[in-house]
Amino acid sequence: MKSNRILTLFSLVLFLFLVTGCSSEAPTSVSDVSLAKYGSGGPGNGGPGGGGTLYELSQAEIDGLIHMRLEEKVARDVYTTLGDLYDVNVFQRIKESEQRHMDAVNRLLLKYSIPDPVTSNEVGVFPEGQFQTLYNNFIAQGSVSLTEALNAGVAIEQLDIADLEYHLANIVENPDIFQVYTNLKEGSIKHLA
Repeated sequence: MKSNRILTLFSLVLFLFLVTGCSSEAPTSVSDVSLAKYGSGGPGNGGPGGGGTLYELSQAEIDGLIHMRLEEKVARDVYTTLGDLYDVNVFQRIKESEQRHMDAVNRLLLKYSIPDPVTSNEVGVFPEGQFQTLYNNFIAQGSVSLTEALNAGVAIEQLDIADLEYHLANIVENPDIFQVYTNLKEGSIKHLA
């Protein structure tokens, strides 16, 4: 029975990785933005983010930011829902961390003047079908038992790590995005532990 659960979890993680992490195209996009410019550094001239050196973002980097903002919302919302279902401190702590992850990606969206894909802060509500499906599947799994809720948390963190590693290795050239994704990955590794 334990081996069936492990096989099921492994299959789910592999499926999610293949669906969202291995695609050479980012699964979401902003059709009206092909390149975004921003200035690094503090307030001043040079664009919405302030003065200094200007960087251009590729469409893949923009799509990646949109994807990661929504994926972090999935994580926060799943931990919120599971925390309401089970009185386990780990869900509350990680939920708060996932909110910080969402905020970090949102700061980049603001800096690049990219519209926020999170159109509702309501738990479990997503504008994209793929993210709604992820949330629904994790909640269905986590509602079975506390053990399955913890396994859903493992799957979420493995998905985040796989997506971040893919973007860091194949897409991101911008140093600010690289730093934020590196920090998010380190956070997900800690959550996994």
